[in-house]
Amino acid sequence: MSLTLAESAKLSQDDLRRGVIEAFVQESPILDRLPLINVEGNAYRYNEESSLPGVSFRAVNEAYPESTGAVNQRIETLAILGGDADVDKFIVQTRGNLNDQRAIQTVMKVKAASIHFADQFFNGDTAVNPKGFDGLRKRLLGSQVLDAKGVGPVANGYDFFDALDALTAQVRGINGSNGAIYMNAEIRAKIVSGFRRLGGGELLPSEIAGKRTVAWNGIPLLDAGQKLDGTDVLPLATGTGGKQTGDIYAVRFGSSEADAAVSGLTNGGIQVTDLGESHDKPVYRTRIDFYCGLALFGGKAAARLTGVLNG
Repeated sequence: MSLTLAESAKLSQDDLRRGVIEAFVQESPILDRLPLINVEGNAYRYNEESSLPGVSFRAVNEAYPESTGAVNQRIETLAILGGDADVDKFIVQTRGNLNDQRAIQTVMKVKAASIHFADQFFNGDTAVNPKGFDGLRKRLLGSQVLDAKGVGPVANGYDFFDALDALTAQVRGINGSNGAIYMNAEIRAKIVSGFRRLGGGELLPSEIAGKRTVAWNGIPLLDAGQKLDGTDVLPLATGTGGKQTGDIYAVRFGSSEADAAVSGLTNGGIQVTDLGESHDKPVYRTRIDFYCGLALFGGKAAARLTGVLNG
């Protein structure tokens, strides 16, 4: 069984947990639409299709040649993401008449966790941080990585939008209801501007979880956001001549192995615990835990376009 966080929030009977989940949905351009498959234990085993069996025509009374397909067994492990939000009793007592101080700190913790998850979703590398999980940059190989060759939506409009079409063509079955296209805010703004300059008017609007954006061929164009240090999750690189280029990802989301798409993994979803007053210091503590992971169930579940000119 799989649910998006938006769906699980509706089912939660715990007001604190529901509020935290809803905050994740509003803060994250990934967790607002990523289906989460609930797994038992701390890992998920599945078979990845390697090669298909053969088929053939046969004559009457003739036997089919026997043939079987090949699969590779994959294992995805769960990572532990979360943190404690502490608020001094003095602040709650003296400032509680202005705002709910614990709620403010909890939402801030949610924002930080959402940013960290987005960074892992694209850039995670267990060789660098074995406590996390591998992101799309490490997983996508071969034909799923395309080179824009330094074209940009404003400077080389027609060539760029051809490259964007080629990117989405590499993600089988992607559309506005099951997928998204991610980039940083600067390139996204250039795409909107470039499309208008070519006489295409405004890109069509798209909405999910009450958040509006624009769409290319019906697929939402989303800013992947910024990390805690203020740098982009999908940063720009400066090359020869001072030209800045970046990456664009097209992702199709799925709720099961059969969808052959990108799915999130979890055990228990987002868990929120009000620990009350801490024993070691005079603070009220709220703990957020998210046992999470990522799986690509198909070779054409996502694709990456590199070398996109920011201009």
